[in-house]
Amino acid sequence: MKDTKEKWSRIRIRIIGVLFAVFFVATSCRAFYLQILKKDDWTRIAERQHQKIVPLTPARGTIYDSSGAALAVSIEMDSCYAEPIFIDDSRDAAVKLAPVIGMSREELERKLSGKRGFVWLRRQITPDLTRKIRELKIAGIGFVKESRRYYPNSEVASHVIGFTGLDPQGLEGVELKYNTQLLGNTGYLVTERDALGREIALMDKVVQKSSKGYNITLTLDKNIQYVAEKELAKAVAESRAAGGMALVMDPHNGKVLAMASYPTFNPNAFRSYSHDSLRNRVIADTFEPGSTMKVFLIASAIEAKIVGPNDTFNCENGNYPIGGRVIHDTHKYGNLRVSEILKYSSNIGSAKIGSRLGAERLLSSLKNFGFGEKTGIDLPGEVTGYLRDRSRWYPIDLATISFGQGLSISSLQLVTALSAIANGGLLMKPYLVEKITDDAGTVIRQFAPEVRRRVSSAHTSQTMTRMMESVTSEGGTGLNAVVDGYLVAGKTGTAQKVDPMTKCYSATKRTASFVGFVPADRPRLTILVLIDEPRTSSYGGVVAAPAFREIAHQSLCYLKVPPNVPLKAKAKTAEKEKFSTLEDQATAATEGVIDEVVGGGMMPNFRGMSIRQVMQYMEKNSLNVKILGSGRAVEQNPQPGQQIAPKNQVWVRFAPAA
Repeated sequence: MKDTKEKWSRIRIRIIGVLFAVFFVATSCRAFYLQILKKDDWTRIAERQHQKIVPLTPARGTIYDSSGAALAVSIEMDSCYAEPIFIDDSRDAAVKLAPVIGMSREELERKLSGKRGFVWLRRQITPDLTRKIRELKIAGIGFVKESRRYYPNSEVASHVIGFTGLDPQGLEGVELKYNTQLLGNTGYLVTERDALGREIALMDKVVQKSSKGYNITLTLDKNIQYVAEKELAKAVAESRAAGGMALVMDPHNGKVLAMASYPTFNPNAFRSYSHDSLRNRVIADTFEPGSTMKVFLIASAIEAKIVGPNDTFNCENGNYPIGGRVIHDTHKYGNLRVSEILKYSSNIGSAKIGSRLGAERLLSSLKNFGFGEKTGIDLPGEVTGYLRDRSRWYPIDLATISFGQGLSISSLQLVTALSAIANGGLLMKPYLVEKITDDAGTVIRQFAPEVRRRVSSAHTSQTMTRMMESVTSEGGTGLNAVVDGYLVAGKTGTAQKVDPMTKCYSATKRTASFVGFVPADRPRLTILVLIDEPRTSSYGGVVAAPAFREIAHQSLCYLKVPPNVPLKAKAKTAEKEKFSTLEDQATAATEGVIDEVVGGGMMPNFRGMSIRQVMQYMEKNSLNVKILGSGRAVEQNPQPGQQIAPKNQVWVRFAPAA
């Protein structure tokens, strides 16, 4: 009996020992899990209970142009905060502070009342405002450094660079596309809480400072960008247009050297501008290309060996019935060679070339040139344009698409496609970012030219270049695009706009464009100028070509590209400088000065004259000119300085002064 009791006692002791051992092991494992493995998690929970984190604006990396000039920088600015628990008289503090920081006394008093440990008053304020607040010497008011985005060149390249919010997250442009790379680490302040969770005070100043993100170098050249924006704004103003676009690209590698939209905006104060001003039209807007599409039509036909430059087509004296519609040319042409169809921009000749090429091959070729798809540029918001599926083409569509009507494209697509003609047939991917670096200059990522595909042979490109040179020669539609000392290959474009209300073509609204590359024999730049809804003239050769000329000339001089053709003589420069305004030139016309400048058989410059002055000149020189409209002369045919041939329709159009 005694042995049995001792036996059960030993068993109970062992059982209890085992239970204690299991409990000890479980407790140790749990303690190890909580104190070692979950230490960081519980620390964060504890901090949240007795601390409040106040994030500070992170610094962003710098954006540079291709020459290293800063386009967007982060600067340190003071942000003002209050610690209400240290403010003895919130009402008195509000009375003193409200007029300085631009806040109502009632709203400020509510912020300064109570037992909160921290509240923002004004963030990213100017040094002058910081000084004024400090001079008040109010206890409980403090400052901390935060980063603010600043654009030192104001409007220059604003649509490309974009802008940021207060956070500062990128909201548009490169700032948005490369937000992750540009955005640095966030700094923060810490406030302490009591056992009831009430904020007490700042434990310290900045616990962790914000750090900068990576820097970005663009392909843009600030000087070429400035020239493009200046000349675009001038062209829009002179034509009293609704807006415009300009784009400059290196045709050999796809680098975008300038990208301008008008109207523009200052990214330092972007909230003051309308949404329309903030839109990058070059990649976000589409338009019907009009006659600029004839370049790609003819290139496709030559590449397919359907036509040759000297093949002739009957242009039907300006009227060509097809598919229940009548296609018109601006002048009555008979037989024209393919090169002349491009030079004189004949719609009828283009429609006949399109018919010979065929719908399937035309559509395939346009897609090959990149129309109807995104270019892949490193900017947000790019559109694809509109290229209707072949199954939805009506009988007339082959003809209208051949001369650029019935499809829509972006400016970037047009310049990228023309660059393929300029560089020998390679469609390049356009790009804006050259490299991404850290503050030490170490390259994090380098971007390189990328060939998307070959779109034509080198022979076709050379043939098209020679044909496009004729557009800017005597009698061509692009004579105003001639750059003194350089060969220019280009094409004018004029297209109707669709009225969004009626869904039909507008009777008055047009886009006028000129696109080309220069020097034609050794292309350095592909340039597009497009003027949206010009009011003085609807022709690309009149309103867009002069801006092309100025952008090309100034950019080539800046790049130190030497002239490759003889410069024109500057005859009678001193005489012409006497008449600097349109009114002076108009007055001079009645005094015989135009006779001296123009000479016999040449079309004078009637622009800016009144009907009376034009009539006097006509009578004096036995010139038969058709008068259209009333007011001041805004458009004429032929262009100033061109020979007046017997077959020419000579007219001058007038419009009321703005």
